[in-house]
Amino acid sequence: MSNCISVLFRKGKHHGLALLCTLLVTAFAVTGAFAAEPKVRVLATTYPVYLLTRAVAQTSPDVQVDLLIPAQTGCPHDYALTPKDMQKLSKANVVIINGLGMESFLEKPLAAAGKKIAVIDSSKGINAIVEEHDEEHDADHGKADAAHKDDHNPAAAAKGHDHAHEHGHDHGHDHGGLNPHAFSSPLQAAVMARNIGRGLAAAAPVAAKNCPQAADAYAARLEALGQRLAAVGANATNKNVVALHDGMAYLVRDAGLNLVDVIQEDEEAQPSAARLLDLVKKIKESKPVVLIGEPQYSDKPVLALAAETGVPAVQLDPLASGPSGAPLDYYETVMSKNIATLEKYFGK
Repeated sequence: MSNCISVLFRKGKHHGLALLCTLLVTAFAVTGAFAAEPKVRVLATTYPVYLLTRAVAQTSPDVQVDLLIPAQTGCPHDYALTPKDMQKLSKANVVIINGLGMESFLEKPLAAAGKKIAVIDSSKGINAIVEEHDEEHDADHGKADAAHKDDHNPAAAAKGHDHAHEHGHDHGHDHGGLNPHAFSSPLQAAVMARNIGRGLAAAAPVAAKNCPQAADAYAARLEALGQRLAAVGANATNKNVVALHDGMAYLVRDAGLNLVDVIQEDEEAQPSAARLLDLVKKIKESKPVVLIGEPQYSDKPVLALAAETGVPAVQLDPLASGPSGAPLDYYETVMSKNIATLEKYFGK
C-alpha cells in the first residue's frame, strides 16, 4: 500500500491525493456492500411462519428473514404470485413453508428452482386435523347442511385427536384433507419452531448454527402457553364453542374444547340466511359458551348470531395476518391475549 501511495505522490501531490481518496471511497463502498449483503436469505411463505422464523433466527445475524406475501394477506389458499413475489423467490437460499397443503401456489415455482432453494416444511410432526368433505353437501353453501354431526367427542378433543370438521364442511379451498392452520395453537407452533430451527441449521450450518438452540428456547415459551391453554378446557364443565372459521380449530382442540360448528364455511362468502337459521337452531341446542370471531374476517355473522341466541361473541386472533413490523414477541403477546379471553369465560 505504501508503494502505491509513493507512486501516486510522484505523479503529483494533488492528483495523487484525489486519486487515493477515490480509491479509498470505492474500497469502503465495496466492503460495505459485501458486509451488508446477507449470507443466507430466508423466505417465509406466510405471516405466521414469518413470525416463528424471525424469533428462531433472532440470534443469527447472518440469516436474513423476509416474508414472501404481504403481511395482511392472511391464508393464501387461492393466492397468485406477483412479479415482486417471484423476484423475492429468485433471491432466496431457503424457503420455509407452512405445509399441510397451504402453499399449493408455490409448487411449480419451487419445482422450477430445483435444488437451488432449500425448502423447510415446518409442519413435520404436527398433530394434524383431518377435514373430511361430505359429497352431499350443497356446493354453493347456500342451503342448510343436513349432514352435520351435532356431537363431537370432548374427551377426544382434550387428548388432541378430535377431527374438528368431521361433519364434512367444504371451505371453498382444497388442503388435501388436512386443516393447515396449525399455527393458531401455541403447542403446534412450538413444533413448527423446532422444525424451522433444525431445518435452518441443516441448510446453513455456519450462519444458522444458533438456530436450533434459539428454537428450543422459543418453543419452550410457546409450550408454556400451550399448557395454560389446555387448562381452559380441563377446568370447564361446558366445553362447547362455535367459531367463525376453521382457522381456530387447532386452538379450540388444544384448549380441550369442543368445536360444535363453523359459521363461515366458505372464506370468500358470507353465510346465507338459511345457513344462519340452521346455526341459530344448533346453537340453541348445543348451548356453546362463546361464539368466536377473527379479526381477519367480518364479525357481522358472529354478532348477528350472538344477538339472536344470547351467546356472547368474542374475538380471537389465529395470527394468520398482522402488522409487518411486529415485535419479536408478537406471537406470544397475541396468543396470551387469546388465552386470557378464553379463561374469562371458561374459568367461571
